[in-house]
Amino acid sequence: MCISPAVMLLWIVMFACVGIAQSYKNGNVESACGSLTPGHNIASQTGAHPYTITADRSSFKEGDEITVTLRATSGDFEGFMLQARITGMTSTIGSFTVTGSEAQGLTCNGVNNSAVSHTSDSEKTLFVTKWKAPASGQFGNIEFSVTFVKNFSTFWVGVKSSLITFTSTSTPTVPTECGKSKVCFIQPSNCDPTTSCYSMTVQTSSDQSEMKIEILGPGEGYVAIGFSDDNQMGNDDIYICGKDNSGLLQVQHAYSTGKSSPNILTLGNVSDIKTTMMNGVLNCSFTSQNPISTASRAVSVSEYFLMIAAGPSSQGALMLIAWMTTGSLGMLIARYLKDVGKGNGFCGKDIWFLAHVTMMSLSIIATAIAFILVFSYARDWAGGAHPVLGCLVMILTLIQPVVAALRCDPQHEKRFVFNWAHSFIALAIKGLAVAAIFTGLELIGEAQEDNWMPKVMGGFVAWEALIFVLQDLHKRSKKKDAEMCSLGSISTEVFLLLLFLLGNLTFLIALLVGIGQA
Repeated sequence: MCISPAVMLLWIVMFACVGIAQSYKNGNVESACGSLTPGHNIASQTGAHPYTITADRSSFKEGDEITVTLRATSGDFEGFMLQARITGMTSTIGSFTVTGSEAQGLTCNGVNNSAVSHTSDSEKTLFVTKWKAPASGQFGNIEFSVTFVKNFSTFWVGVKSSLITFTSTSTPTVPTECGKSKVCFIQPSNCDPTTSCYSMTVQTSSDQSEMKIEILGPGEGYVAIGFSDDNQMGNDDIYICGKDNSGLLQVQHAYSTGKSSPNILTLGNVSDIKTTMMNGVLNCSFTSQNPISTASRAVSVSEYFLMIAAGPSSQGALMLIAWMTTGSLGMLIARYLKDVGKGNGFCGKDIWFLAHVTMMSLSIIATAIAFILVFSYARDWAGGAHPVLGCLVMILTLIQPVVAALRCDPQHEKRFVFNWAHSFIALAIKGLAVAAIFTGLELIGEAQEDNWMPKVMGGFVAWEALIFVLQDLHKRSKKKDAEMCSLGSISTEVFLLLLFLLGNLTFLIALLVGIGQA
């Protein structure tokens, strides 16, 4: 039988348009190690499921074994894929012991039996297996995650067990040898290193050939220790306890040049590495036989300054936003834009007043949040004048709305008292906030080559002063029935306000970028 070219082309097109679905009745689903999603090209179920996953223990430590049970509370399931994962991560931990012919071990992340799945699509109502924790390495609280497949078109992805808490046999304790056989650093000094403060210990062998180092502290990215021949950053030998791109904790060796980002080195002669991550606290311990290299200016160095650093936080951004945009706009509006849109507003209040209250309310909220975050993070007064200035800003910021709420009527003979008090407090807040930002940027900018952020802040202050001067000159010219300049349909006050906002945002973005780089 001959088939015409047109018919042949039609068949080719039809087959090309048919989607390819991967169905693994034999359970060989290692391609789904990361997602736990079957290749059925069908969306998984999102509603309630008729299955349970239980463990016979609620906590574990290194090397422990846990019995895991998968059960159908109604109906059955044809397939499954089971893993243990550290909470919040997609990589597997530990290994399963597989017995019988109904299940098989899978290799995920290069580890044999780190997942377990079915071997056929026979109907199942119960499956029991044993999971064993590794003896060392990456640890943290875990959950068992499983995908249940009822049939080809009906399955649930990532059904989780209850949290299994990790209780390490080598939980960091308060060093009792500090100042004797160990050099210790704890920040704040009165905190417990087993909680969420920073702790670092270094112990050298009797012949000075090796160092036992432990680093512990809260961090979303890393905590690091540096050895320096002076008390300044730069030319330091660094060990980093940090997360890699997959979220796993690892130890890295690095060297800093100047105040730029450090150069990552080969780990070298480092052994006995142990890492744990629990409740946002990173902990790495290891033994290093690498010589300390700081490119010292001295002929020989027998003593080193120890430095500890952690990943940057973003609390300072709120203070910048409050007093470089909303607070500044609120003050400028109240001083120069009262006549713009006068008589128009809401609930008997002019537009300028509503805008002023909105801007200042946002400033108060942002300042309060920044204050709470900073002190809950630092837990002490480290940082010189910066925290003191921040406290003064916070106190005056809270006083200002109280003063405003108690103001008398605009026609009252004592109204001038409120006007002067309100203006004086606002000016004091602005000055203290700028000083607090300057001192904060000085601290952050030490990580940069030329400490340029305070210079940008100086440019911002000059920019604000220029706009206020221009607004004031225009206000004076209006009193003399003469416009400083004419801009057609848009008033000069509004134009200067928009120009002010544009400039402020430019300076703000520059500083936020600088903070991110630092």
